[in-house]
Amino acid sequence: MDWDKLLSSERLGDKNYQPGFRRSIFVQDHDRIVFSAPFRRLANKTQVQPLYEHDHVHHRLIHSIEVGSVGRSLAMKIGHWLEEQQHIAPEDVSSLANIVQAASVAHDIGNPPFGHSGEEAMGSWFAEHFEKTNGYLADLDPALRSEFTRFEGNAQGFRIVTRLEMYRNMGGMRLSKATLGAFTKYPVTAHALDQIRPKAAYVGLKKFGVFSAELSLFEEVANSLGLVSEGSGSERWWRRHPLVFVVEAADDICYNIVDLEDAFTTGELPFDTVRKLLHEVAGKPNRDVTGYSQAEHIALLRALGIGKAIDSCVTAFIDNYDAIMAGTFSQSLTEAGPLAPLFQKIRKLSRDQIFTARRKTELELSGRRTIGNVMSGILPVYEDLARVKWDANKLSDHSRQLQRALDLDLREITSPSQALHALADFTSGMTDRYALRISRMLSGT
Repeated sequence: MDWDKLLSSERLGDKNYQPGFRRSIFVQDHDRIVFSAPFRRLANKTQVQPLYEHDHVHHRLIHSIEVGSVGRSLAMKIGHWLEEQQHIAPEDVSSLANIVQAASVAHDIGNPPFGHSGEEAMGSWFAEHFEKTNGYLADLDPALRSEFTRFEGNAQGFRIVTRLEMYRNMGGMRLSKATLGAFTKYPVTAHALDQIRPKAAYVGLKKFGVFSAELSLFEEVANSLGLVSEGSGSERWWRRHPLVFVVEAADDICYNIVDLEDAFTTGELPFDTVRKLLHEVAGKPNRDVTGYSQAEHIALLRALGIGKAIDSCVTAFIDNYDAIMAGTFSQSLTEAGPLAPLFQKIRKLSRDQIFTARRKTELELSGRRTIGNVMSGILPVYEDLARVKWDANKLSDHSRQLQRALDLDLREITSPSQALHALADFTSGMTDRYALRISRMLSGT
């Protein structure tokens, strides 16, 4: 892959746009994302701890801002090395950092309420209804069912930024193709993944990241960037943009290290456990912490640990540069750097003691029921719309009530797949608390 193409500033949906002299188009990408409604809603979406009242516990918006900050620092260091090696021009160092920061703040923009358990809840609801329905759901092309039964926030995020937000159906936010490439962690559709997964082992094929409805948009992005393409027809997929690994590393650094700090804040992990592990990540610094509170001590180690983790990921990028540019590198940078054993230790601790905490488990169960109530409650609107041949003016009185009460967008729905996407768009766009409120309204409690 070639950096001249990979750093394309051409906007999706607006090829003739020319940025002003003083403001980078990649900075504009960042600003369009952070001023958007879907980004704002991340302030009330679960990061790890659902519906937590503690002000210092991370939610998705704060997490996304922190990932953007770490991603920018990581990309600047990599950019300076690329400049030294004469792989990029000096002026491209800042472009690299701006692209990664923009893609980083957008990386969770498609996540539904209640975090990853929300994705599972939506997928389970679709699977259950595909099994028992005789209505319009049964008319969906069977090849598209897995897009919904394995609902994926990454694909929903690409849909938001390229179709739904701002210039609807005309490029969405009209971000640069470089930012969209760096954003797309899994450059494959669910249908293609179903066919090729037994044949290909690659880090970009762990999940799918593009709905079939947006495949032509991603193809345009990939062609402009010169991404390595594999397969053909319905089995076509792409190797990752090199900056995807940088965005992914920033996310990995933040959630692994900050999850420990949050677990200490909420009392799920004791001070000594968190201090010992973060002290190791931070390089065992010999700092005088006399007079520090426990929270201040943990915050110091968290900051130092993030710095060391960035250095580890820079080393991994440099050591694996040729494979990354060829599209054959198939690890995360946190797994390939010097701190890999410590990240593995953190992930095991999180898996064993944070993700299985009783309060989190209880609220995930509640969230699953909430999402099911919402989707079952508004399904009749889309069933009714199918019954009247997609003419919203002919809806029943009850469907009209639901449409008004929930401000459902029924524009341009003319097929089962569009109806299902509209249902998923509405549900995944909810905040945790709004989903809870609508669930109560629809169930009459």
